[in-house]
Amino acid sequence: MSPEIARSLPPYMQVLTHLREQIVSGRLAEGDTVPSERQLAADWGISRATAAKVLNELRHEKLVTAKQGSGTVVASRATLHHSPSDRLQSAETTGRIYPPGHYAKILSAGLEPAPARVALALGVEEGEDVIRRRRVTYGEDGVPVSASTSWFVAELGEQVPKLLQCERVVGGTPKAIEEYAGWSWQDGQDLVGARLATEEEADLLGITELPVALLVGYNSLFDAEGKVIEYGEYFTHGDRFTCYTYRRPRD
Repeated sequence: MSPEIARSLPPYMQVLTHLREQIVSGRLAEGDTVPSERQLAADWGISRATAAKVLNELRHEKLVTAKQGSGTVVASRATLHHSPSDRLQSAETTGRIYPPGHYAKILSAGLEPAPARVALALGVEEGEDVIRRRRVTYGEDGVPVSASTSWFVAELGEQVPKLLQCERVVGGTPKAIEEYAGWSWQDGQDLVGARLATEEEADLLGITELPVALLVGYNSLFDAEGKVIEYGEYFTHGDRFTCYTYRRPRD
C-alpha cells in the first residue's frame, strides 16, 4: 500500500520525517538505497521539486549520500547520536530501543541517595533513596558511542523489579513502567549542551586523549499530570550530532 499524505503537516515535512525516522531507527540501514525523486513523487503524490527538496535536506543532515551507480543511499551513522527522543520513537514504532547492531550494557542498578539535582528533577527530598541505572551503548563496530544514567523514584522498585536488576530491560524502561506500574509517559524534554569530559567519562567512551569535549544531555519523561517518570543524564562524543524538528505554532 502506498503511503498517503495527511493534511496536518506540509507534504514536504511528512516525507522528510518519514525517511528520517526510517534511517534513525535503522529500518533503512547504512548503504540501503533511498527512494529516488521519481519514486518519492509517485509514492507520495508530490511534485519532483518537493521530492528533490526532501533528498537535499537529508544530504544536508548527512543522513544520505550520492553513490555512483546506486543513486542515493543511507550514509554511515558513525557520527549520529541516538537521543532519548530517537530511542523512544523507535520503541513506539518498531518495538526496538536501538537500531540494528547497536546494544547496551548495564553497568549498575540499585538504590542510592538522591543528589540535589536528581531530587529536584524527581520531586523528592535530597538524600532520599532513588533508583539509579547506569549503561554504556555500543555501535555496530563494538565501540562505545554514549553513556547514560537513568533515575526513578524508589517506589517503582517494588512495582517494576527489573529496574533494580543489572540487566537490560527489553523494550525500554518506560514500556516496563507502563506495563507493570500503569504509569505512562505523555511528554518529554531534552536539555542539550557541551562540556569537557572527566577522566571517568573519557574512559567509558574509550577516549585516550584529554581534554576533549562531550555532547551532554538531560532528559525527563512526564505523565499526563506533569509528574516525572524518569530523569536521565547522558553524554557522547562531541563530534556527534542529534537532529530535532519543530513547527511554528498554528492557530
